[in-house]
Amino acid sequence: MNQDPYSGVFDLRGSLNKSMLVSFTSFLAICVVAVMALGANGCSRDSDQVTVDFSKTLPVARPTHHAGEAGALRGAVAAMISPRETFIHYRQLLAYLAKKSGKDLEFVQRKTYEEINELLGKGEIDLAFICSGPYASTKARYGFVPLAVPEVQRSTSYRAYLIVNQDSPFNKLQDLKGQTFAFTDPDSNTGKLVPTFWLAELHQRPETFFKQIIYTYSHDNSILAVARGLVAGATVDGLVWEYYQATNPVFTSKTRIIKKSEAYGIPPLVASRQLPAAERERLQQTLLAMHRDPEGKKILAELLIDRFLPLQEKWYEPIRSMQRDLAHLKEQPHAPEPQK
Repeated sequence: MNQDPYSGVFDLRGSLNKSMLVSFTSFLAICVVAVMALGANGCSRDSDQVTVDFSKTLPVARPTHHAGEAGALRGAVAAMISPRETFIHYRQLLAYLAKKSGKDLEFVQRKTYEEINELLGKGEIDLAFICSGPYASTKARYGFVPLAVPEVQRSTSYRAYLIVNQDSPFNKLQDLKGQTFAFTDPDSNTGKLVPTFWLAELHQRPETFFKQIIYTYSHDNSILAVARGLVAGATVDGLVWEYYQATNPVFTSKTRIIKKSEAYGIPPLVASRQLPAAERERLQQTLLAMHRDPEGKKILAELLIDRFLPLQEKWYEPIRSMQRDLAHLKEQPHAPEPQK
């Protein structure tokens, strides 16, 4: 895991799905308070991240290294939502693709975006759903080959939502100064890049603007943390927030959206460059026709996906533009936040 330069930053590596949310809530609250207490004692730069690890509660598949085995399609899903949630829904989708390819599915899960990206780059998995941020910035580095993009509610874009607790007094980002804030993943577009960019526009940096930062490693964990008052705010993938609002709003109903970002290209499904071109073409054609097949349509409906469409690079240019602007803003001297 990458060391983050922020002081007072903690890793909350949780994996809470809808069936587990209630049972883990009290335990999660105790752990977060304990982690914060540890942080209050002060840490060195090499030990400023504390990990609360729930991984033992879930079976996590590990890829076997048998590149070239014809009988298995190795697919993965970055933790856009909790691992158990992705296991239930996205595994069906990947199994559908494997069956259409005449293969068995080897389903792989990791908690960080970087781990999935590395597996793709090394050819240790064949395809994966990845975050839009890494796709926009590290496509060449890892050799991502785009297969398709989900269309959700007739759109191929999504937004970051800045959320706070329903009962909190906060109404804008500036109100969260000196509060505890949740990021999802160091490489997340909506869960880290967007709020960092917003703060840079205010001549602020997360490590000095917020009292503490917690990494939750999934958007549903961030929603839970805000709903339970464990953090003052978080930015989350709008699609994930809307998914829970539509299917199980027990926690989203306890949050308020106080800011939305501009639109960005939805996280794509990509293939490893080491997967033969003919196989990539077959997978792409299966995805693009999935909504016309009864079995495929049923799987898509469970994920609230209309259909898959070919990726257009222009959809991800706003992310690249934001990354360039952020780099430029970081080079400028930081000034006090303007009074409003």
